[in-house]
Amino acid sequence: MSLTDYFSRKPEFDIFAMEKIDCPPAAELHRQRFPAPWSDGDIHGLLVQEPVFGLVARQSNAALKGVTGGFVLARAVADEAEILTICVDPRFGRTGLGWRLMQAAKREALARGAASMFLEVDETNVAAHGLYRKLGFEKVGERRAYYQDAQGRRTAALVMRRDLR
Repeated sequence: MSLTDYFSRKPEFDIFAMEKIDCPPAAELHRQRFPAPWSDGDIHGLLVQEPVFGLVARQSNAALKGVTGGFVLARAVADEAEILTICVDPRFGRTGLGWRLMQAAKREALARGAASMFLEVDETNVAAHGLYRKLGFEKVGERRAYYQDAQGRRTAALVMRRDLR
């Protein structure tokens, strides 16, 4: 074991219900991940709606507690749930944090009575496709030219679904 192993630790995260105070760091993550980012006001505006719920991953073993590693916003109405957005800080990508947030969203949607969950994902987002397939989502539709990247190119949104029960 090297000396640096004693001073660096793998980040650990706990998942919490999202609150108003989480909206600014969530908006910053969204800005890093999407060409048309949502503001903290946009996120808060969704979060206060009755069917919407949010979950946030906060780092629990950092010197400054509460570093936001990612978040998910979803809504559950009747027997259907929908992922509105999910973001993971690029520094913590491919660590299982997206998986944990999606599993927490699934549990919350089930608790709210949802039997199925939907999401839309950019056809070019290969990492997200892999995660969603591992989580049991299957493509059920496509919205052509739905997303626009920073250079103005249009891409399709794949509509994906999975049973929760």
